[in-house]
Amino acid sequence: MGVLRYTEEGVVRCIRGCIVIVDGFQSCIAGQLIQFGYGTVGIILGFDETEAQILLVKEEEKLKTGDKAIASLEPFNTPVGDKFIGRIMNPLCETMDGLGPLESDAVYPIFIDAPAILTRDPLCKTLETGIKVIDTMIPCGLGQRELILGDKMTGKTTIVTDTILNQKNTGVICIYCGIGKARSALAKVVQLFQDNNTFEYSLIVSANASAPPGQQYLAPYVSCSIAEYFMHQGKDVFIGFDDFTKHAWAYREISLLLGRPPGRDSYPGDIFYLHSKMIERAAFMREEHGRGSITFFPIVEILEGDLTGYVPSNLVSMTDGQIYLSTPLFGEGQKPAVDLGLSVSRVGSKVQWKAIKKLSGSLRLEYVQYKELMRISKLKTSGQTDEAQQQLKGGEILSEILKQDKDSPVALEAQVIIFFAVKKKILHELTIEEVKEFQLKILDYANEKNPNLTKIIRERREVDEEIDKGITEVMQMYVKEIEERRPKDEDEDDEDFGVGVDALESTTSKKEDGKKGSESEKKE
Repeated sequence: MGVLRYTEEGVVRCIRGCIVIVDGFQSCIAGQLIQFGYGTVGIILGFDETEAQILLVKEEEKLKTGDKAIASLEPFNTPVGDKFIGRIMNPLCETMDGLGPLESDAVYPIFIDAPAILTRDPLCKTLETGIKVIDTMIPCGLGQRELILGDKMTGKTTIVTDTILNQKNTGVICIYCGIGKARSALAKVVQLFQDNNTFEYSLIVSANASAPPGQQYLAPYVSCSIAEYFMHQGKDVFIGFDDFTKHAWAYREISLLLGRPPGRDSYPGDIFYLHSKMIERAAFMREEHGRGSITFFPIVEILEGDLTGYVPSNLVSMTDGQIYLSTPLFGEGQKPAVDLGLSVSRVGSKVQWKAIKKLSGSLRLEYVQYKELMRISKLKTSGQTDEAQQQLKGGEILSEILKQDKDSPVALEAQVIIFFAVKKKILHELTIEEVKEFQLKILDYANEKNPNLTKIIRERREVDEEIDKGITEVMQMYVKEIEERRPKDEDEDDEDFGVGVDALESTTSKKEDGKKGSESEKKE
């Protein structure tokens, strides 16, 4: 027995870029699928009594006026499935990695309502980003929406990719959603994922800069639908949207072609609704709804540090905090260039490990005071008090600790040990170069000297007597080893330097004697 399908035919009246105006449909639904000829597909974005406005999302052949348009009563859905992990696809779920077609397990609607408030739980689990400055001072939880703001080339994508690299053994499925990115920028992300075996738990949805505006507009919605498939299985999902500025540009282009009245910065009036409807799909579900979660890190590019732009200020108002990356800090070599004065997490310490919460409580204030003291000490020419010098030394060490190379996330166990050492002022005995070396080697050193220590830290997630004692012993051994290494090197350097100075002095005195001798000969 065949399935009864309702279809309608219309005629293309007008084509404006990616928008097609069709006459002849008796009934329309927003988001309805429309087929044109061989493989050209669109969705209805608006309609009135006489015409339907259709956004082209895939154009296999050039359309012309008078072509047929076929409408069926099916919404625009996306295939989803477990086999999507490890793949690179466009928003129509067509592969871009040359590994053959995707195998789907189900079909999900693209435009769907956000989970109801009674199906959600308060955030209580940590999202381990592996970025020290974020994990300690701007903590993020599973189910949170944390906005990343910054000028061009300040390390916004690095925050997302480092967070994805750090999910290797956490069970979090990661989706990198590229919107309007150049192919070269996407190729760098793909290469990074391949080098670190990240595709074992990640996938990429990308609408490149050359993709039609329709695909750039759909990319984040498709990413959300794929994430919801995994969330309904009780899994945790992380999505990095790179970036929402390009998404807003694509929607602005579509709206102007639709003839909708432009508002501020030529954006349509519903740009706020567009993003809020999507942002609300991030959630941490209750036990009876599977206990899954979706976490969002949307990126927004701003211009010359201007946070008051239309799209950035909209997104700041609808997310649970923001990480602001500063161009001056980036120029000074403070990477990641997170401005702690303008960055905040509105979920805060509720999701932090008790150990991290205890050790990092006063760090933000110390860091801000250090920056202020640095500014004053540059203005003052007279000497500083011992207290100020101690504060500057502590601030310099903290500043060095918060620096981190890209593509090298730090496990939370290592962060507990590092910030324990900062809190107890153990690092004050080391030079800045030794502090750099310390934070790179301390986890391996701790595992070598006390293999159970890091396991206990991860299990208990707080600093009790046993952990306090264990970390202190490891630190004392580490500092002792450094001190044993230090004097020999310095003595040798001094001896070499001394020999060099003596030799230099003897040669110069000989030259001077020679000069004097020759001058006296000339006089005679």
